[in-house]
Amino acid sequence: MLLRSFIRRHPVYATTALLAALDVTSVAHADDTSAGFFRMPLGKITVVALSDGRFMLPASQLMVEPRKGEVAGALAKAHLDDGVPTSVNAFLIDTGDKRILIDTGSGAFLGATLGEVGQHLRAAGYRADQVDEVLITHLHADHVGGLIDHGRMVYPNATVRVDAREQAFWEDRGNAGKVDASVKATFDAVATALKPYEAAGHVKPFKAGDTVGPGITALDEPGHTAGHTGYRVESDGKVLLVWGDLVHLAAAQFPDPKVTIHFDSTPADAIHTREKALAAASKAGYLVAGAHIAFPGIGRVARGGTGFSWIPVGPVSVNHASPQP
Repeated sequence: MLLRSFIRRHPVYATTALLAALDVTSVAHADDTSAGFFRMPLGKITVVALSDGRFMLPASQLMVEPRKGEVAGALAKAHLDDGVPTSVNAFLIDTGDKRILIDTGSGAFLGATLGEVGQHLRAAGYRADQVDEVLITHLHADHVGGLIDHGRMVYPNATVRVDAREQAFWEDRGNAGKVDASVKATFDAVATALKPYEAAGHVKPFKAGDTVGPGITALDEPGHTAGHTGYRVESDGKVLLVWGDLVHLAAAQFPDPKVTIHFDSTPADAIHTREKALAAASKAGYLVAGAHIAFPGIGRVARGGTGFSWIPVGPVSVNHASPQP
């Protein structure tokens, strides 16, 4: 099984954070979710969340808990069964001059319920050939599968940007023994998805801390993969942190960041990264975008009891549009 991870909306406990979230919702286009996209201003730019679809995540098989029964208890509290509906999200940053896509969804790699980023990009009013850059958080299939369609570049005019450590790791099949069996197919997925872009000279690696777009900085987020990367997007004093797979099961990992997932390459680092990021986001009040948080996957983090809680900026239900001609 290729990478599939989950984040679900967690109950709101912090009144001040809720008010902040409501302020954002008032300027977001909440009705866009019916078409599989969600448009939101951030300073002088526009952020468009794009749904790739959903799948069912078997929490008891994938999550690693510090205390026996913790995950089951968290799911019960959130009124969720062990099979958790899981969103896959990508995010378009439209600066006016450039269109920068963060992750691409699954393409044809992970089944019929996924692979919808392209049609929702069109529903939001964009063509694939208008995308100037594709920023990758990491190279698991649900983030890079959408780069190609039948072996051809979906984004022919885009430069694909990925952390140099991430690219080097997954392009070296000698590393197969270093990863969980569930993600070993990533080596094949990466070779397939990046091949046409590399042949065209359209892959440009970066290192953590680099500026990778107007107002966009690459952030080191160790623990999930060799070069797992988040992005800080800033415009006119407003900040959005795009997390990638920093959190996988919101119902359990927001209240206890020490809950990990089998997909994490170095769980101790993943825990440290998650704890640090949750604390920083809640303290600063930054907006956060998560690849697997219930669509649209954008919200804020607040302190809740001994852990944290997630406050979405808008509706979480979504109907998926049919592809446009």
